[in-house]
Formats: sequence, C-alpha cells, structure tokens
Amino acid sequence: MGIGCIFYSITTLNENDINSIIESFANAEYSWVIFGVILGALSHLSRSYRWKYLLEPLGYKISFLNSVMAIFSAYLINYTFPRAGDIARGTIVYKYEDIPLEKGIGTIVAERAVDVLCVSILIVIGLFINYQLITEKLYEASSFINLKLIMFSFIILGGILFLLSRKNSKSFRIISKIQTFFKGLYEGFMIIFKLENKWLFIMHSIFIWLMYILMFYVASKAVTELPDLSFSIILISFILSSLTIMFTPGGIGAYPLAVQISFSWFGISSVSSLSFGWIMWTSQTLMIIIFGGLSLIILPFINNKKRLNES
Repeated sequence: MGIGCIFYSITTLNENDINSIIESFANAEYSWVIFGVILGALSHLSRSYRWKYLLEPLGYKISFLNSVMAIFSAYLINYTFPRAGDIARGTIVYKYEDIPLEKGIGTIVAERAVDVLCVSILIVIGLFINYQLITEKLYEASSFINLKLIMFSFIILGGILFLLSRKNSKSFRIISKIQTFFKGLYEGFMIIFKLENKWLFIMHSIFIWLMYILMFYVASKAVTELPDLSFSIILISFILSSLTIMFTPGGIGAYPLAVQISFSWFGISSVSSLSFGWIMWTSQTLMIIIFGGLSLIILPFINNKKRLNES
C-alpha cells in the first residue's frame, strides 16, 4: 500500500513539480525540522515513562532505559509491518525484564486504547472546528469501504469463537494456550482502571499528543513556501496523516500523501504540501532508524552486563 501511494504521488507530478519538491528540500529551514524531531523524541520519552504506570500494578518494575529502547526498537520494527513493533516490544521486556509476554502486550493494548481515545477526542475537536468540510470528505471516502472485507472478518471471528467453545476438540490444547494468552492481554488492559497514579498517567498522555501536534506545527515552518497555517488546518492534517501509520509500515508513502490531500482541502499548493509531508516523514523516520537501530544494538550489551554484575 505504501509503495502504491508513492507510485500514485509520482505519477501525478510533472517535471516542474518534482524540481519544486527538490528545491523545497534544498531550501528548507532545517532548524525547525530539528526542533520538531526534539519534540517527537520528548513524546517517545514520555511514553516510555508512562508505561511503568501500567506495569507497576501487575507487580513489575521496568528500568527507564529498557523502556525507552524497547519503544524505539518497536517503532523501528513497525516499518516492516504495522503493529509488529508492539509484539517486539513485549518480547523485549519479556527477555530483559522477565515480564510475561501476554501481560506486557496487554499493557501495550491498554496504551493503544488510550491512544485511540486521544485520537477520537482530536477528531471530535476537528469536527467541531470544521464540521461541514470533514463530513463532506468522510462521505466521499465512505464509498470506498469494502463491505465484503468486513463480512469476511466477522466470519473469521465467528470461526475462532466457535473453536474456543469446543473444549473436546483435538485442538483444545492450542485453544487453551490462546485463551491463556488473551486472558493475560485482558489483565494487562484492565490495569488501566486500577492505576494508582491515574493523573500522572493522564498528564503524560496529554503531553504525548500535545508534542505530536506541536512537532507537526513546528516542522511546517521549515517549508517557506507554505502559508501560515491555522490550528484548524494543522489539527485536521495531523489527524489524517497520523491515521495512515495504522495502514502502512511507518506511514511510508501514505503519510506525505495524506498531508498533501488534507492541505489541498484548504486550497494550499499540492507541491508545497507534498514537500512538507516528505520532509516531516523523512525527519521522523531518520530519528526512528537512528535511535531504534542503536537501541537494538545496545539492549543486549547493557542487559547482559547487568546480569553479570548481579551474578
């Protein structure tokens, strides 16, 4: 899908457009881009710290350094397949912090639920600010929903539930393990309602998403061809581009295209919009590649050294 988005973007550009995008990259004010990267890094650090609030009620304490490196590693692995990083993140803390995989992933599921809630709140705010425009675009997009795919998903889900209910089945042992795994996920998810530091958790959640939005706004200043963007434009474009990460590995191809499309709703040049989309995506991707790659390399060394010191 990401490659398809890149191909679509290229085919809609002529030679002058491509030269303009190259010129935008050359003339961009990268001090703003660096500032945006710093804000993005702060959001990741806050997410790393927030994770401990979900793990503590389960009886596990995770070192901040391991939490940070697990999250950066997860973001990097997400570039291979959407949400693959979440499983990798759970595996990392299982390996180095002895946190059961299903419970670790359960807390990550709880995190994702909070993220969905935050995005939903932002969408409601966006709808309130620009209701007519968004509803028109959503109506246009609704014609592309594949109902057959939805029906197929329900059939698969029904089949899984049927197997779960058959205790005499030959595959009961496997099903039992699956049930145990999902029970762990459920326990991890329900921890969110038993937090002792609820307000600190909420404050970190607000901070994370505030940094995301500020990162987007600050980075837009790098492209001098863009006009001064209102909060409405920033918010709607941020929401749409962020959603692309759910459907493509790291938002490759789709993220810049989403920025271009959302900016075009407000009459902003498609070339300048696409330039900003690629600058924004590239800067964040480079940050993830650098810190994620370093995390994957450093994790075994610091944890093996720690275990040697303990023994």
